[in-house]
Amino acid sequence: MSTRRPSPPRKAAPRARSSSPSGTTSRTPARRDPERTRARLLEAAVEEFASHGYSGARTDRIVQAAGTSIRMLYHYFGDKDGLYLEVLDTVMAELRQAELQAIPDDLPPMEGLLRAFDFIAEHFADHPKLRKLLAFENLNEARHLSLSERIPKMAVPVVSRIRQLLARGAATGEVRADIDALQLYIAMAGLAYYGRQHAHTLSHILKRDLHKPGWQKANLQTCRAMVEAYLKPPG
Repeated sequence: MSTRRPSPPRKAAPRARSSSPSGTTSRTPARRDPERTRARLLEAAVEEFASHGYSGARTDRIVQAAGTSIRMLYHYFGDKDGLYLEVLDTVMAELRQAELQAIPDDLPPMEGLLRAFDFIAEHFADHPKLRKLLAFENLNEARHLSLSERIPKMAVPVVSRIRQLLARGAATGEVRADIDALQLYIAMAGLAYYGRQHAHTLSHILKRDLHKPGWQKANLQTCRAMVEAYLKPPG
């Protein structure tokens, strides 16, 4: 009677590598960072919409630049319209918050009002993407901006701050008494904005390079002097 030889023992399957002080590594899933993902999407969207406008912007380019997926874009912002509206809300909030910080309400009235003009000029100079976004949205007749509930509310504190400075200046005789705060704010923004935003076309029309820093500086000095002359009481 024959006997069966015992089969050799099976080798144990190799254990998964795990991290340890001896230097072995593990494949630990990367931790998700929802806030960082959302911030990357928003940053990429500002660049895309500023470069191409709403109609020309592509969500596939945005998610590629952000290093994420279209699913995450829809998760955080709903759709392209929702993302674009968030871009507008974000850049306008940055402007309004910075304006209030740059124009403290305890400054002497004339100094505060001229500082408001200086800030507007500097902010537009330092944020070309904001200028482009506003230009595109104006071409679209504020179709998306008009859907925002936040943006109109953001402007109220800034105009109120200017109104307070005007009232104090009128009371002391430092500033003329018949100035409307909203009219003044729009006039200052226009003076600070036009020569920079339209420098491309104006340079060709007038045969002068209006992009040169020297020209831009001189233009802002002229505009600032105009604002100061307007603010001073007559006589």
